[in-house]
Amino acid sequence: MTDGECIALQGPSGVGKSLLLRAIADDPNESSVKLDGISRDSMPAPVWRKQVTYVAAEPGWWADTVQEHFTAWSPAVALAEQLGLPSNCGSWPVRRLSTGEMQRLGLVRALLLRSRVLLLDEPTSALDAASTASVEAIVAERVSTGTSVVWSTHNTAQARRVGSRLFMMASGGHIEERSP
Repeated sequence: MTDGECIALQGPSGVGKSLLLRAIADDPNESSVKLDGISRDSMPAPVWRKQVTYVAAEPGWWADTVQEHFTAWSPAVALAEQLGLPSNCGSWPVRRLSTGEMQRLGLVRALLLRSRVLLLDEPTSALDAASTASVEAIVAERVSTGTSVVWSTHNTAQARRVGSRLFMMASGGHIEERSP
């Protein structure tokens, strides 16, 4: 993978796409993962995670309001608005969020980190067409500025839109590159 490349990852449910993304992110595993030739195992996990960020299909929430999940809410406002959320959504109780709002706000958290690599696990699975388009646009903008992305999706049309390369994952962890 090169800087500023988006790889689309597809495969049936349960084949291991999420496990693969989490393994790259830093879940314990027996694989060897490197960034710029430097092994993930040779650096502290927080340093790796600042460079390689995993965005779960269902992001975790641990506090009562949205803005409590951000170091500072003001830098998040513009990104939230780009993703179709109102600027005041920081004050919303987390329990009020829809699955799609959680997905978009989880992406906002990740984008604020300005990681070199984003691992997106079905980031639009709960979104309507307009929200999907806004997520695709904001990620494309990041890719154009050098962020690398691995994007897991079940949507073949989306995989072709977002990915410069397409990989299909089959049972047993077999991965094959396909034409986008």
